Amino acid sequence: MAKFLLKSSYTVEGLRGLSKDGGTKRAEIVRAMIENLGGRMESLHFGFDEQHDTYVVCELPNHETAAAMAIAIRVTGGLETRITPILTAEEVDEATRIRVVYEPPGR
Repeated sequence: MAKFLLKSSYTVEGLRGLSKDGGTKRAEIVRAMIENLGGRMESLHFGFDEQHDTYVVCELPNHETAAAMAIAIRVTGGLETRITPILTAEEVDEATRIRVVYEPPGR
């Protein structure tokens, strides 16, 4: 499974729902959604900074599933969501061992 970082910002409508439901219920809903997609939620954190309000690290079966999840969340109108594939240190180690032939522009 691939790991992803899901960053979201609440809309005014979404903040109304959060105020009503609370953070624990939102975390349970997100965990259930990810598990129903065949994934696993590693962590969920609230941040309330200038750009994002929530950060979720999760594993999902593939990129298509990640895209489907992000689309489904965004169409509800409660959150602006972005999902980023992330790598473990071991996956970066593997990537550095792959031989790539590349010529930079202008050479």
